[in-house]
Amino acid sequence: MTKNKYLSFIFIFLITFLASGIGGFTTATFKEPWYSQIILPSFNPPSWVFGPVWTTLYILMSVAIWRIWTKYYDYKILNLYFLHLFFNMIWSVIFFGFHQIGLALLDLVIILIFIIFLMKIYYSKDKISFSLMVPYFLWSTYALVLNFYIFILN
Repeated sequence: MTKNKYLSFIFIFLITFLASGIGGFTTATFKEPWYSQIILPSFNPPSWVFGPVWTTLYILMSVAIWRIWTKYYDYKILNLYFLHLFFNMIWSVIFFGFHQIGLALLDLVIILIFIIFLMKIYYSKDKISFSLMVPYFLWSTYALVLNFYIFILN
């Protein structure tokens, strides 16, 4: 990975949105008719909410890790971020692609552990990066509750 400030941002941004694209493609390809046939909790948001929310979160996540990278050039933290991104990406594959609600719930637990761990690291190194991860943590916690209720209902 380059230490060039702008190239590193582009690289991080592209990798993050590649993961998003794979998840989005899987969702678009395999969501229906299965998703319309399962029981959803009353607090399930409308489908149109997910795109803008996740786009915003991926931008915030990218900026957060980029700030850490440009200050410390720490491959361990960067690799941890990319590993976390893998689990983030495969949630859509597990949930929408394979229709495995329980396994997707387990994946969300793993994602939240990664988020908490990354936030702990970010807090000690860059408070802005930590703050940029708070919406992602909150949304992922909401997603965990939502996934749990979908699992219970189905």
